[in-house]
Amino acid sequence: QVQLVESGGGLVQAGDSLRLSCAASGRTFSNYAMGWFRQAPGKEREFLANINWSVGRAYYADSVKGRFTISRDTAKNTVYLQMNSLNAEDTAVYYCAAGSLAGGGSGWEYWGKGTLVTVSS
Repeated sequence: QVQLVESGGGLVQAGDSLRLSCAASGRTFSNYAMGWFRQAPGKEREFLANINWSVGRAYYADSVKGRFTISRDTAKNTVYLQMNSLNAEDTAVYYCAAGSLAGGGSGWEYWGKGTLVTVSS
């Protein structure tokens, strides 16, 4: 059974940094991409970044490029999202997801339950 468990959320002040973690288990993710998304109150879920599990190549949404960094530790089966210069607009529930890259990709197959990040201004 595949599980993605996010952690590291909390209440921070504007300008602070925070690192989220996503512990992945239940299968081999060697041919998968891992991604981070967020959903703010009253808004649709927003893609933030993804990373190729095997080669480590990352891709970012324009909205977070330069402030957020995605990385992975294959030995720990964990994906991270380093978030810097946080502001109130970053307040949201942050989700980790995994999607197979086989056959050109098939969408985001697995999702975590999310971790809440609240930024006070």
